[in-house]
Amino acid sequence: MAERRPAGSVRARLAERLYARFYLAIVVSLTIATGLFMLAHMLYDPSQHAGPHRILLLFLGIALVVAVAAYPVVRRLTHRLEQLQNDVDAWGDGRLSVRVAVQGRDEVARVAASFNRAAERIEALVGAQKSLLANASHELRSPLARLRMASELLQAGAPQSLRDELALNIAELDQLIDELLLASRLDATAESAPMLEAVDLTAMLAEECARADASLAAPPLAMQAEPKLLRRMIRNLLENAARHGAAPIEVTASAPTPGLIHIEICDNGTGVPEAERDLIFTPFYRRVGASEGDGGVGLGLSLVRQIARRHGGDAVCLANEGGGACFRITLPVAPPNR
Repeated sequence: MAERRPAGSVRARLAERLYARFYLAIVVSLTIATGLFMLAHMLYDPSQHAGPHRILLLFLGIALVVAVAAYPVVRRLTHRLEQLQNDVDAWGDGRLSVRVAVQGRDEVARVAASFNRAAERIEALVGAQKSLLANASHELRSPLARLRMASELLQAGAPQSLRDELALNIAELDQLIDELLLASRLDATAESAPMLEAVDLTAMLAEECARADASLAAPPLAMQAEPKLLRRMIRNLLENAARHGAAPIEVTASAPTPGLIHIEICDNGTGVPEAERDLIFTPFYRRVGASEGDGGVGLGLSLVRQIARRHGGDAVCLANEGGGACFRITLPVAPPNR
């Protein structure tokens, strides 16, 4: 049975609706004006005086006629405002292609037209930024390949420390370009439906755990996902645990409810302070006290959350009860269609 909403909350919700306030103001104003007119008429012409019951019925009848006549007019105006709000909210959620319907020639129509012009400019700027990022990341591949070739030719006569430093810098630059390309691709396809395939999640987790020397506890699990992105998400979390945490790294997967999968990757390092557990998913965020020597380019965890949300899930950082950090990925077995 449906839960009954408290009367107070219903009144509060109605008070927040523009059409309810506007409608009530019109009905009350016209009804009071009619009542005052009737009272003045009776006082001016006592011969027209009627009984109190008849006056009350007449007054209620007039109020009902006013209410019925005013509702469609008020609702038509405020419905456009509500539609404007819904479209603006959708645009604010990241659907930059949304535009507001322009109806009429009044102030509401002018606000809608102004919003559309601003939205078009912002969408064009964001598109140009994404295109620039993708093209720049792609073009960096060529000089990087030449740099790698030159470093290999120079290694024979260079000190070992210099060769190691050069190889490390090239590897980090290669990783940065790769993750920038992936991030720009995810941004560009954020509104498109993922290309889903059947994935044996347990087998994929076992392969990545063997590669990272992590333990795994998981029943047989399968889901619909983009295999390359799913593997990248798992690998980023394992590499993050190895880089910033401490052994042993433990991976668990389960299906707590039908249609939902949890993946947890936990380490035994120093952990992540509660104030930073959401900030670490921000691109290029560096934890307090961390240095460039710790490794990483600052995009790994951001990509983890992007990939999880692309599949209709999410990624969060928790405290590991035994110490260290624990990352939980929540994924639907079958991501919703967009």
